[in-house]
Amino acid sequence: MDSTEETKKPSNLYDPSSSPTHPLLSKPYPSPSNSSEEQPPHPTEPTSDSDQNQFLLICYNYGPRPFKDWPFLLLFALLSLCTFGFGIFSIAHKNSDYSNISSYTYYSSSSSCVKNSSLSLFSNHGSSFSLSGISNFRSSFSGFFFLENSISLSSSDFVRGLIWALVITFILSVPIVWSVLLLLKHYTKQIVYVSVPFFIVIPIGINVYWFVACTVSSSCSNAFPLAYRILLLLFIFLIIGIIVWIFVLNWHRVESTINIIGVASDALSRNLGLFGILPCLTLGLLVYYVPIVVFLVFARLNGKIVPRESNGEYSCVWKQDSWVPAYYALAIITMLWSAAAMVEAMAYVISATVAQWYFSKEDAIPRRKIRSSLRNAFGPSFGTVCFSGLLICAVRVVRAAVDSARQEDARGIVNVMLRCFVNTFLSAVDFLNKFTINFAAITGEAYCSSARMTYELLRRNLLSAVFVETVSTRLLAGIIFVISSIYAVVVCAILNGATDIGVYAYLVALSSWALLMLVLGFFVHVLDKVIDTVYICYAIDRDKGDVSKPDVHEVYVHLPISRSQRSYPVSQTPCTV
Repeated sequence: MDSTEETKKPSNLYDPSSSPTHPLLSKPYPSPSNSSEEQPPHPTEPTSDSDQNQFLLICYNYGPRPFKDWPFLLLFALLSLCTFGFGIFSIAHKNSDYSNISSYTYYSSSSSCVKNSSLSLFSNHGSSFSLSGISNFRSSFSGFFFLENSISLSSSDFVRGLIWALVITFILSVPIVWSVLLLLKHYTKQIVYVSVPFFIVIPIGINVYWFVACTVSSSCSNAFPLAYRILLLLFIFLIIGIIVWIFVLNWHRVESTINIIGVASDALSRNLGLFGILPCLTLGLLVYYVPIVVFLVFARLNGKIVPRESNGEYSCVWKQDSWVPAYYALAIITMLWSAAAMVEAMAYVISATVAQWYFSKEDAIPRRKIRSSLRNAFGPSFGTVCFSGLLICAVRVVRAAVDSARQEDARGIVNVMLRCFVNTFLSAVDFLNKFTINFAAITGEAYCSSARMTYELLRRNLLSAVFVETVSTRLLAGIIFVISSIYAVVVCAILNGATDIGVYAYLVALSSWALLMLVLGFFVHVLDKVIDTVYICYAIDRDKGDVSKPDVHEVYVHLPISRSQRSYPVSQTPCTV
């Protein structure tokens, strides 16, 4: 095809020009240029049903993107404006009498509550609050002075040690995350093999510890007979054995997951700017929450003091305005939707940044990857982000309601069928939403189009649409649990050797463990999104017969394919961006 014909092609993301097609995977990774030389182009003819089944190649959209899903963007903006507008109204129309409700008295003559400004605490209760009472109070208090003083000293040492431990842990979490990333990049197999035994050793140690501690303690041994303790001990060992058996059966998946984690760690190490942007987005969400929380506080002050009759007696109570509960609901919905949208925006930024690295050559890595990803996430695709966040928020709320109903032990065949239906529906939504935001970040398509095209992309390339194995997430969770536990043991040993806070050292160590788990959990969340993005990028490469990152293909080519899905023909058209 000469250059004059190439210049006439439209620069769309999906080139709709007719081109020769052939069944997918009829030969390994065919190139678009080779396929065009093998068969002559189709003559111009009306579109038939077979032509409508042709799928077009997918590429990263580097060009300007149109606004998608803008109705959800407008709805989100409307909710936010209403939340802030009514919040400002609540501040302007607050009733300062809310804090002085105790100074109001009900008068039957006027059938209303009237503020008694001459009422004084000391004038009404001066006789009871005498000097003798004060002296008795001081004498009774002096008996506990030394005890309280010692307790306050211990508490102050505990608070001081807790603050210092949390600050040092937060500072050390940065090099710890960096070290874990480098270790997962270069020594993934060694890290996993060293950590996996701790997944078994720690439960065994806890099981033996409680059995011995309960046997030594007279109160526990009397309340819990030996036969029951042995049965519980054996039952926990049985569960541990089942976990070991599951690990053995799925060891081949562990091997492939190790390689996948290594590839994702390498991709994340080449986009370290994400660790600076994502915390800033979280901080921005908190800043966005601050005025809403203030508005909720002032909304309580909108009302009036009214009399209330109870058992023939009247008292003065606070009655909120009728619009306050509705504002609470509006503000809470806005906060939940904002949190879910921010999570999806972070996933969008991660996916777009990693995809730009994936589809670029080693000598031509695009500059300002993160800046363009942020511009698209909070620009043309922000409606898609809001739509995805709304679905995620709705799923979480419904799932929480179902779980609460299950805890209430609601019985009946209708309740059981309803829970099964809801769980099936929520699983279907999670299934469709698995890679949707990743695909939207790569192509700039709308949410529904991204969900449909992602499923078709994975299906026609014989890839599982529910891949991203939970083994990777569980392995990473186990690794950070082991690292945090070792860190907590070191903190506890240092506190016991250098301070005299006693049992408070265990509380400080536990708090340090929780903080480090939180930071490392954020790292695992980012790494999971990178794994999802690399998988979609590999599927796009496989779909168009290209190899953008050979080291990624060397790992992902060994993944099991979904042979239950039949392949579809794909039109091998050049990718124009």
